[in-house]
Parts: sequence; C-alpha cells; structure tokens
Amino acid sequence: MRKTIITILVFVLITPIAFAQNSSEDEVAIIAVLNDFHDAAANADVDRYLGNMTADAVFLGTDEWERWPMQPEFIEYVNVRFDAGGWSYYSTNKNISFSQDGNVAWFDESSISNSMGGHFRGSGVLEKINGEWKISHYVLSVLVYNEISNDVMELITVERETRENQGRN
Repeated sequence: MRKTIITILVFVLITPIAFAQNSSEDEVAIIAVLNDFHDAAANADVDRYLGNMTADAVFLGTDEWERWPMQPEFIEYVNVRFDAGGWSYYSTNKNISFSQDGNVAWFDESSISNSMGGHFRGSGVLEKINGEWKISHYVLSVLVYNEISNDVMELITVERETRENQGRN
C-alpha cells in the first residue's frame, strides 16, 4: 500500500514538471520557426519560407483584400516578391499559448520593418505535425496609434471610394 501511495505521489509531482518542460521545449521550437520564417523572408529564401507553413496555410496581409491561401496564390505571390528581394521584419516580443492537448499553438508578435521602420503585429496559429511546428495561419496587421486612427480611417475611406470609382478593389 505504501509503495502504491509513493508511486502515485511521484507521478502527481512529476507530471506537471514534465508538461512544463514540454511546453518550454515547444515554445522554444515555435520561436525558432517564427524567427526562421522571418529570416527566410529577409533572405528571399522561398523554399525555407514556405517550408515553415502547412500545405493548406493562409496568410492575411495588411491590405483588406489580402487573403492568400497557400495553393496556388500565396506560393505564386512569394515567388514573385522574392524574385525582387524579400521583406525584412524583426520581432520585438512574442506571446505563445497552447491548446490543452499541446498540438496547436497561437501567438502574437510585435515586429518592426527594417526597410521603413513601421510597426506591425503578426498573429496566427501553428500546428504540431509529425513532431514539427508549422504555421497554418498568419495575420500581419499595421499598428496605428489610437490618437490618429480617425485620420487613418478617413484616408482608407477616400482610397476605397477612389478604387471603387475606378472599378478596382
């Protein structure tokens, strides 16, 4: 009986520690995927960039029409953009959360454009597939100070109306 109680006690004490270690390892792995994703973009490395994503991934860009399913639209877009050089952001912080089963993670990161200094937020979802973390959904948003958001919205409204009048969206 005593042996059973000790075994149960050891299991109860070790399980949270093992889970925390796995979460920590997974968090490190996700940060590495996101960093490699950005590094591949900065170096216009198409294979490495797209290799960090699932086959059915979706990328949402900053323009309101930009919803890029991986096949074939995003692959084509990345190839064209990377032929002209990639894009370069560096992340200033990342926040990562996990599903209960530990196979899905969601994140947000603040990033700064190396080319124009603009501040962005990346957010999305990663899936653990065959032991590897892959980005399945990525959203890039432009950060706007609340104090100027009305001015920005007015500019967007004018641009939208101009585009609609020109027959393009």
